[in-house]
Amino acid sequence: MSGQDIVRALDAKVVSSLLRQSPIVAILGARQVGKTTLANQILATREGVRFDLEDPRDLARLADPIAALERLRGLVVLDEVQRSPELFPVLRVLADRRRRSARFLVLGSASPELLRQSSESLAGRIAFRHLGGFALDEVGPERWRRLWLRGGLPPAFLARGGAVSARWRRDMIATFLERDLPQLGVRVPAPTVRRFWTMVAHYHGQTWNSAEFARAFAVSNPTVARYLDTLEATFAVRVLRPWHENLKKRQVKSPKVYVADTGLLHTLLGIETERDLLGHPKVGASFEGLAIREITRRLGARTEECFFWGTHAGAELDLLVVRGKRRLGFEVKRTSAPRVTRSMRIAIDDLGLTRLDVIHTGEHTFPLGPRIRAVAISRLLEDLRPLR
Repeated sequence: MSGQDIVRALDAKVVSSLLRQSPIVAILGARQVGKTTLANQILATREGVRFDLEDPRDLARLADPIAALERLRGLVVLDEVQRSPELFPVLRVLADRRRRSARFLVLGSASPELLRQSSESLAGRIAFRHLGGFALDEVGPERWRRLWLRGGLPPAFLARGGAVSARWRRDMIATFLERDLPQLGVRVPAPTVRRFWTMVAHYHGQTWNSAEFARAFAVSNPTVARYLDTLEATFAVRVLRPWHENLKKRQVKSPKVYVADTGLLHTLLGIETERDLLGHPKVGASFEGLAIREITRRLGARTEECFFWGTHAGAELDLLVVRGKRRLGFEVKRTSAPRVTRSMRIAIDDLGLTRLDVIHTGEHTFPLGPRIRAVAISRLLEDLRPLR
């Protein structure tokens, strides 16, 4: 399998739709996740031009950005836009023209919150699309084990061998810490961020405990919260917010944390082979991270629609997706023979779930009980329908 064999059809379709609705669309995602490849795929179907803001020649062309951009037609792609925040006010002026001859597709390696210039200067003029790594619908559900072990970053997934993939991921982590974060204005020393990210990896799938992290780093709770916010804003970490409502039970109100890409998670934990993974204490949590990402992508669920739920008495739900009056629950079990638990029944009753699916590693999807079914991860695309 090569990069040319994988077409990111869903993301291309969504971005093309957003370009019809908004003068500016941003594709945001981690470095090396495939933003440029996707942009080139979209650009190949229409008139346009691409500027790489890491290329000195393109930066020279944009020395006078109004003069360089105002006469362009079609689709204008600005790659690695976080390197030139001074372009955002220019894009606002161009987006507000009465007659628009061009649409702008900007690519960035940081969230809108970190790229404050875009959220402030372009409010009401820009739409965002987050691009993650390869997913089951792109690589094929039969390759889920490879996707789990190597992660979805294209060079890691497509590497010719496991050792090559592992080496690339080690290098990618070093580049992210030593070059990318400083370029985004993050002033925390790279060794400190590495230690913090590694500690998050050991907490992958657990509730966030800021006091414990603060003690480990001998800093304040707000400081470790800032570290976490930085990793979330650069798509290195996923934070799953807790759901709580007016129940006569004490509910967990701290978020859960996950390393966003399972391949990077495994590298941070020193895992290189499938044998290493299957014998590691975090194997279940790692599979949970993969499943949650694939579920939310398949459903088309937005970040603000996704939660986990737990009570201090021990009942919990790995993923709760809320859209309108619909509440869908998901439990993830690294087993081929899942069973109904008391916790599942409590979640159905207390949260009023429409349905609860148990994602597992077996081959079949089958009912487990009223409103509960077991769904094989290899059949996720067939048996889980997108939200409407």
